[in-house]
Amino acid sequence: MLRRSLESRDAQTRQLQDAVSNVEKHFGELCQIFAAYVRKTARLRDKADLLVNEINAYAATETPNLKHGLKNFADEFAKLQDYRQAEVERLEAKVVEPLKTYGTIVKMKREDLKATLTAKNREAKQLTQLERTRQRNPSDRHVIAETELQRATMDATRTSRHLEETIDNFEKQKIKDIKNIFSEFITIEMLFHGKALEVYTAAYQNIQKIDEEEDIEIFRSSLYPPDYSTRLDIVRANSKSPLQRSISAKCVSGTGQQIPTSRIRKDQQDDDEDDDELEVTEEEN
Repeated sequence: MLRRSLESRDAQTRQLQDAVSNVEKHFGELCQIFAAYVRKTARLRDKADLLVNEINAYAATETPNLKHGLKNFADEFAKLQDYRQAEVERLEAKVVEPLKTYGTIVKMKREDLKATLTAKNREAKQLTQLERTRQRNPSDRHVIAETELQRATMDATRTSRHLEETIDNFEKQKIKDIKNIFSEFITIEMLFHGKALEVYTAAYQNIQKIDEEEDIEIFRSSLYPPDYSTRLDIVRANSKSPLQRSISAKCVSGTGQQIPTSRIRKDQQDDDEDDDELEVTEEEN
């Protein structure tokens, strides 16, 4: 009877050891992977900050509409990194840290298991001694051995019962914690991606609002200096003959009516006669 009871407690203890070892293994793996996930997210935030800086630097060199659109895009993208920072902090506090605490919890459960195993081994040793004493059949030793066995059995039973309660609470808490940890993870991710969708929508709209045609006109006008057209008019005016300049002035002034061709020819003849008279006078002198 006592032997079967010991065997039953042995099987129970092994099962509890396996449960604790299983939690220790998989919770440790989960903790490491979630921690790596958080670190990757933080590195993504850092790279995004660099991208924001570069977009702002490039925007400062561009035409007004493109500059305005890129700066608005960079502002929205920077806002997204603030949300990503909040995501990193929440994941660290709500997911990674609770998993880390299971290292301490598992250590405590192993101590409980160790105490149970010590009590069980003591009981098994006393049982073996009692069986040997019975075989030798001295009455006084037989009574002493039975007393020691009863005391060891009571200790083992009490320790086993305490371990059962502890492991039962451990299993309940484990399931509850797993539910909370994964629920927090999903909630944090949904909050971030919901905000990300809003920010990306605004960023997309800012890019689409860039007026390409206006920027092209601004770019084309920047190819020529501001006084280019004025200097061009001066060059054209200087290339005209005195007569053409006089005609142009008369066309612009007054009523703006065109001068008849006969009048132009008469003016030309008068100029020629004046030149002939000037030459004759010079010869007489």
